[in-house]
Amino acid sequence: MKSTTNRILIFAIMLLTGYASIAQTSTASDNSSTTKTTTMKTYLIEREIPGAGKLTAEQLKAISQTSCTVLKEMGPQIQWIQSYVTANKIYCIYKAESEELIREHAKKGGFPANAIIEVSSGISPATAAN
Repeated sequence: MKSTTNRILIFAIMLLTGYASIAQTSTASDNSSTTKTTTMKTYLIEREIPGAGKLTAEQLKAISQTSCTVLKEMGPQIQWIQSYVTANKIYCIYKAESEELIREHAKKGGFPANAIIEVSSGISPATAAN
């Protein structure tokens, strides 16, 4: 039953993010003035944090600030899109060039990353209209 609930929650999160799961292409210039294109993949990260749903606004703000500081240091190849807090977990949507960047962010920020799942596609109510 718990496994089914988790799967439903993950599916709901993917639906809520809508088109955020569509791979994004960014262009970056290197020092030699040549251009390289990298593809940002979308990831769903499950962070097991006992009592997450009872964290105060101040605690959530502090966690967010830590994450943003680490992201700024890491550069544009990783982006935080949104997170959802449940009773004992936080589910996060990130865009990154690789899963390794997600793990590096978690390590530098002191966050768990119990599961990292690459999103292959997304659907939303707009999908039904097409």
